[in-house]
Amino acid sequence: GNIITKTASALAKIPDVEIDADGTFKYILVRVKVKDGSLGKDIVRGTKSAQYHNHIFDKISPEMEALGLECECLGGGKIEHNSQDKKMRVFGESTAFGKADHSVSAEKLKPVFSGYEITWADDKK
Repeated sequence: GNIITKTASALAKIPDVEIDADGTFKYILVRVKVKDGSLGKDIVRGTKSAQYHNHIFDKISPEMEALGLECECLGGGKIEHNSQDKKMRVFGESTAFGKADHSVSAEKLKPVFSGYEITWADDKK
């Protein structure tokens, strides 16, 4: 029906990546999906303004619900974004959500930050 199509297009409009332009900050990997559907995608969200990983999730969740989507946090970590040298490192973990699959997050970052050297590691620091 119509509702599915509307939700699917809402899903398609959601940016895969929204992170700070520079610095080291917490990030989470979130699975966003159509309610009662199998259609979904993983998105990366990170910001310095978040003191804790759940602050990021608590901001996204209602936004997604308003679009008829549901989200689940797959884990978190940190992103070190050096815009001057065009380098990015994905590492660390979230106390609340556990460690995200940083390799998945790195693959999400690559097309958005083309020309960047993007690495990931399962290190805490």
